[in-house]
Amino acid sequence: MLITFEGPEGGGKSTQVALLAESLRSQGLIVAQLREPGGTEISEQIRDVLHDNKNKKMDARTELLLYEAARSQMVSEVVIPRLEDDIVVLVDRFRDSSVAYQGGGRGISDVDVNWLNDFTTRGLVPDLTLLLTVDAETGLKRRKSNGKEMNRMDNQSLEFHKKVQKKYLEMAQEGGRWVMIDANGTASEVQEKVRDVVVVRLIESGILEGNISKGKER
Repeated sequence: MLITFEGPEGGGKSTQVALLAESLRSQGLIVAQLREPGGTEISEQIRDVLHDNKNKKMDARTELLLYEAARSQMVSEVVIPRLEDDIVVLVDRFRDSSVAYQGGGRGISDVDVNWLNDFTTRGLVPDLTLLLTVDAETGLKRRKSNGKEMNRMDNQSLEFHKKVQKKYLEMAQEGGRWVMIDANGTASEVQEKVRDVVVVRLIESGILEGNISKGKER
């Protein structure tokens, strides 16, 4: 199963992916934990270029193509092989990030973004996508206060981040694989909501036994 975490900056995606991976491993599952852009040596190098604050002149299309290049390498080198081995794959951002950021934020058409998404992922679509919802202002305040350096994408205008947030909410209205999770609570509170959703899907898919707890860590 491919499970992706999406949302604007400061929603706590990285934390939630790590907590979920730990929880699922404690229940006997083999879990691959990845991030975008990244997940492979080549993709991490592309990540450095995308996030470098010196690259302020980067064109929107260049930005999109670099994200797609990093994604393509991760999918071919890691994601597809892990899925073929029946491993649960958790990814901090995936194809929907390009629709939200380069589509909603930069104004590139959904048609163009989705064509590239299909090309670079080989048509792979997540089985479950968790949208961690937090308003743009709150998310950016969290991001600035966590002690980590603000990268080039973090440093985009508030208007840009609001457009990204709006696009995410539009996509989530499609339902299906999308589930919205209120990310305004503590990390443990949000994780409990995440587990409730994920474990039900894993049981429905036959990956977990129905009597395995979806509750808090012991």
